[in-house]
Amino acid sequence: MIKVLTAEQMREVDRLTTDRYGIPSILLMENAAHAVARVITEKLGGSVKGKSILILCGKGNNGGDGAALARILSLAGAYIDVVLFGRVKDTKGDARTNFGVLCAEDFEYDDVLSSFFCEMHEIESKDAWNTFQLHHWQDADIVVDAIFGTGLTRSLEIWLYNVIHELNFLGEDTERKPRLRVAIDIPSGLNADTGEQLDIAFQSDVTVTFTAPKAGNVLPGAARFNGELIVAEIGSEPDLIDEQPSQLYLAERDDASSWLEETAFSSNDYKNKRGHALIVAGFQDYSGAAVMCGNSAMRSGVGLTTLLVPASCKVEVASRVIPEVIVGTLSEMDGEVSSDALATNEDAIRQADSILIGPGLKATDKGVEKLVRKIVETRTVPVVVDAGALWFFSLPKGLGDGVVLSSRSEQTYAEPRVENHPVGSKQPTPLLRKEGSRVPLILTPHEGEFLRLLGTDDKEAIRDRVAAVREYAVANNVILVLKGERVLIGSPDGRVVVNPTGNSGLGKAGNGDTLAGILAGFVAQAVKFEIDIFETVVAAVYVAGLAGDVAERRYGKRVMTASDVRECLVDVFAEFE
Repeated sequence: MIKVLTAEQMREVDRLTTDRYGIPSILLMENAAHAVARVITEKLGGSVKGKSILILCGKGNNGGDGAALARILSLAGAYIDVVLFGRVKDTKGDARTNFGVLCAEDFEYDDVLSSFFCEMHEIESKDAWNTFQLHHWQDADIVVDAIFGTGLTRSLEIWLYNVIHELNFLGEDTERKPRLRVAIDIPSGLNADTGEQLDIAFQSDVTVTFTAPKAGNVLPGAARFNGELIVAEIGSEPDLIDEQPSQLYLAERDDASSWLEETAFSSNDYKNKRGHALIVAGFQDYSGAAVMCGNSAMRSGVGLTTLLVPASCKVEVASRVIPEVIVGTLSEMDGEVSSDALATNEDAIRQADSILIGPGLKATDKGVEKLVRKIVETRTVPVVVDAGALWFFSLPKGLGDGVVLSSRSEQTYAEPRVENHPVGSKQPTPLLRKEGSRVPLILTPHEGEFLRLLGTDDKEAIRDRVAAVREYAVANNVILVLKGERVLIGSPDGRVVVNPTGNSGLGKAGNGDTLAGILAGFVAQAVKFEIDIFETVVAAVYVAGLAGDVAERRYGKRVMTASDVRECLVDVFAEFE
């Protein structure tokens, strides 16, 4: 996991890099420019010679990065137009130094400048921009955004808004569309700390950020403007990043790779050594949910998968699930799960290393409610609560006050604190509490279900998704997996991890069930191999998202299904191995 920093924390890392290690800030800027130049060169197939590149610069350090980049690329043979939105005389510090080299102001570098294929343009208005386009414009192979970087916290001036708007749609209907749009550090128009879009944002294909990602690089919504994110090292020591107090992280490939190495198959493996996932799922109208959970769990590498489904849908489930999945029965009475359903399946529950409960279950079934409560409050292994089972952690709109979260000062974190008000009550009462337990409880809501857990239908409650996930996970001592664009994973210790894999093609029926099954399978293996459960959840979500990305490449978003995603696990595991 990579720590995500705020703009202020990043400035502190840069300051400490100079103070402790003696690396001048001008050298950090030079290293940053070289990092971007390497990415551009690689994207163009290994050479920039003869390519046309437009670099848009602001007056701050982000613009200074752009000016240094212009020098580096022009010396490599590219034709560069540098647009400074302002005047060189108004720039300061390291940025002034690099702009000075480009225009030879106060410098005697004529011998160097003679090898430049670079033109500088100072622009302070829309009219000046239009004049530049009319008289100096060349069809660019690449457009580089070095306008604002991490310092932007206000709305753009209207003329700059229009410039970025034009650049975003440049050549959409003509041959003039640039081959690549690159942002330095963060696309202009995004708040680095919140990811909020300030009126408009530069639509980048690739963003090169430095030392550590910022929230505006990775959070839902903002991430789509960043395109491919590359985190480049420019000379700061890792311990300086570790010292920063951020509790926001970005999941990375190594998280999945390390987990898969720890659970690698050995020559003496057999089914009982690789974990047993128990899945309680399904209903007559939603038998497919149980099928997808069982099949994806079995594909995860777990040794055994058992499905417990209501008797009314057992035949349908058993006929569709892969034969390696064991299918058991939840007895029913008068169309509901009976009170002895748990007792008749004690062996399966006792033998499980993880339990998934909820997909496809009927939320209005009182027998299901009793089953969910009993499994959670008596758990001795990690339990994943999904879909229908989440209903019993809060009340439907209008029937009560919803979930009550205790304040952090009052919370001991020694037990799960998922609570709700019974109808007509004003005092919270325990729901599914296991006294003194630290056995992990994993909740996997989508946005609507999370709002229900919070007891509201007001989306403003989760406008700051990171804060909402963190508060809920900490206050209730659970691992919370908030599904949607960029899955967020909250830990009881306050960490929140952003998952970068996956795509909008996953927003179809069945993908939540597929993810739940993968989670159950991963967690069961983690119990056997004694691996941290939170790290396991991070790895599972990352792998599930990668499978979605493989499915997108193979079938396309329009065609891909949850079953395709499950089968693409084969390619994901093969890639790691």
